[in-house]
Amino acid sequence: MELIQPSHPLHGSAGESLSGFSSPVSFRRGFVPPPTTSHLAEIFEEEDSGGGVDKVHVAVGKSVEKAVSLLHWTFKHFGCKEICILHVHQPSQLIPTLLGKLPASQANAEVVSAFRREEGERKMKLLQNYLRVCSRAKVKASIAMVEAGEIQKGIVDLVNRHGVRKLVMGAVPENCMKVKKNSSKANYAAKYAALFCEIWFINKGKHVWTREASEGQSSPPSCRQLQIAKVLPRENKEFHQESAASPTLSCSTNTSLPYNIHNSISSSTSSGSGYNSAEGRMSSDSDINVEEQSLYGRLAEATLEAEASKDKAFAELLKRRNLESEAMKAIYKVKQFELAHAREVKLRTEAEDALRTTIGEQQKLLQEKEEVSREIKRTMTNIALLDSRAQEANRRFNEASGEVRLIQTSIATLQQEKQSIQRQKMEALRWLERWRNHRQAGAANCNGLIGSAEELPKLSEFSLSDLQTATCNFSESFKIGQGGYGCVFKGEMMGRTVAIRKLHPHNMQGQAEFQQEVQVLGKLQHPHLVTLLGVCPEAWSLVYEHLSNGSLQDHLFRKSNVSSVPWKTRTRIIAEISSALCFLHSSKPEKIVHGDLKPQNILLDSELSCKICDFGICRLVTEDNLYCRSFCRGTEPKGAFPYTDPELQRIGVLTPKSDIYSFGLIILQLVTRRPPVGLASEVRKAVLCGNLASILDSSAGEWPITVARRLVDLGLQCCELNSIERPEITPALVRELHQLHAPEERPVPSFFLCPILQEIMHDPQVAADGFTYEGEALRGWLQNCRETSPMTNLKLSHLHLTPNHALRHAIQDWLCKS
Repeated sequence: MELIQPSHPLHGSAGESLSGFSSPVSFRRGFVPPPTTSHLAEIFEEEDSGGGVDKVHVAVGKSVEKAVSLLHWTFKHFGCKEICILHVHQPSQLIPTLLGKLPASQANAEVVSAFRREEGERKMKLLQNYLRVCSRAKVKASIAMVEAGEIQKGIVDLVNRHGVRKLVMGAVPENCMKVKKNSSKANYAAKYAALFCEIWFINKGKHVWTREASEGQSSPPSCRQLQIAKVLPRENKEFHQESAASPTLSCSTNTSLPYNIHNSISSSTSSGSGYNSAEGRMSSDSDINVEEQSLYGRLAEATLEAEASKDKAFAELLKRRNLESEAMKAIYKVKQFELAHAREVKLRTEAEDALRTTIGEQQKLLQEKEEVSREIKRTMTNIALLDSRAQEANRRFNEASGEVRLIQTSIATLQQEKQSIQRQKMEALRWLERWRNHRQAGAANCNGLIGSAEELPKLSEFSLSDLQTATCNFSESFKIGQGGYGCVFKGEMMGRTVAIRKLHPHNMQGQAEFQQEVQVLGKLQHPHLVTLLGVCPEAWSLVYEHLSNGSLQDHLFRKSNVSSVPWKTRTRIIAEISSALCFLHSSKPEKIVHGDLKPQNILLDSELSCKICDFGICRLVTEDNLYCRSFCRGTEPKGAFPYTDPELQRIGVLTPKSDIYSFGLIILQLVTRRPPVGLASEVRKAVLCGNLASILDSSAGEWPITVARRLVDLGLQCCELNSIERPEITPALVRELHQLHAPEERPVPSFFLCPILQEIMHDPQVAADGFTYEGEALRGWLQNCRETSPMTNLKLSHLHLTPNHALRHAIQDWLCKS
């Protein structure tokens, strides 16, 4: 196998070899590539002119898959032991550079040279792959390669130059060939290849068709027959020397020459005789010499004209390339100018948009200024009107003060009516005897509450030994709970079961402050607050009454296998919690904030009436620990932290609005029976989507939609993140919540019921706070050294009671109709 890779036309003598190739190659003097090929030729050929007669040539391209398929078909079909691989290299016309792909004429010469070297390396690797395929098939292979601008022309050139008789090449299917027609390489080869060459067209390893060789075509010329040097007659020696000076003329294989010239040249070469024998024959046949001289003259003229045309074409090519370069530069400048113009237009447009936006904003500001001016004028007018109304209110206040003095004067007179009122009360009691028989259980319970309040002893003080005796030295078996401030133990003291909360001493205030705060808490008595029975300063412990029915957490989530709480009872529990919070937040001289309100701290009695425990403990904790986030989070039990006010966590200030936030979450839990984490957001989303019924707890029974909607609205208001947007718990709100369950539980008008006993009043008396109470219950409240309102916990301006005759007659009429 012989490789030739020259970079210029070949002018070597026989026997010369090129470095860098596998074996030496012989060249015939004056041989150059024919005009139909590129100026750079790469050819593998054999010296023997008859070596390619039975050899099978296979045309391969860059696709390894297609080439291997052709080679395997050739091995299988011909079974030959020697083939020749034909390859046409088509140099890339575009050179990749940093500016993109440019034509080779415009790219840097070094970049083009480097790219061509890379192309050569890839080409050699490709051919080596094909040789390895032949080697594995144990087939001897050689390579014939040429560089051409069009592959199909290069294939035809190789076929004609090397006298290929058998050629295998790829083809597209017949249906595709009908579409592509002359554009197909197969069609081009079949049309323009020499007729002595038989061509097999293969597609995907299958034979498509065969172009048979023509029998009438003469055998292909060998390499020796193409030589015309050394055979010219002696008479044309000068012409021969002139022609030899031009390599193009001496090596031309132009197929336009008459075929008899080739025969005569071939005969001259094969005879091996010198100039004397040729001259003898020419002298014997002068006509032939004349014709030959005429033909060679024409050939010389044609060659000169071709060289002139070539020079002219080359000059035109250089001129065209210069013009193209200038045109490219002009186009580049135009594009730059267009980009600059577009950029300027864009900037101008943006500036105009910004100007219009600024003008619009100025106009908007002017309009807002005018609106603010009008609003200021209206505000000034309203202020003047409010001043006049304030003066009118002061006048009315003075008149009301005079009327109050008249009322106080008449109080003494009203006292005289006490005896008659007592008699009327006895008559009302007899009238209600039948009704009391039906409500005996409820009345007994309420009377018991009042009695316990009246008979409640002073806050007792116990020793550490008393508590240790009651709890078996605070045994774990007596522990019933654990919270953020300490543990809760069950014990027996004073002949009753009590709950003892043992606080953590390192978080508490000093002894004096602790006792002072406990005395304040001991004075807080309310039907829905757990009663504080005593204190043990030595052990930092508080003694409460014990409620054995568990907490609201246990009943709501059925932790003690208890039955579900119906919606009526849940609504009543909400009203009772609001009543207790209203009482605490209205305490004087300082408001009492629970600070740890959650379902675990809401206990239930046997009638499922609630009582709040652990109220006011935050007053016993030192201020540093109370507002320390680490303390709050570290002492909170699992599940209690979601009830903490977010604003308290953020700013560290405990206010009554913190209890309202916890109260709102408890309301939503009673309505939905769901965990507190993210509950407010979930309920708010359901309300906005109109799916309120989907979040109601069905185990509580069928909720009245008005009751459920009111409770959900109140719960969401209480759970607002901003404390300013949360409502305050007022007596009016407490009465509204009581009325939510009262109409069905008691078919009695709410204003007929005593706020203390929750029973029909027989002796309605009006107190200084404006509320009407049962006279006996209110006197019992006032006799316990209390001077505050049972509803608002505010100090009463006076302790005089005024009979409500109109309400008493209305109650009697209602009872008669019942």
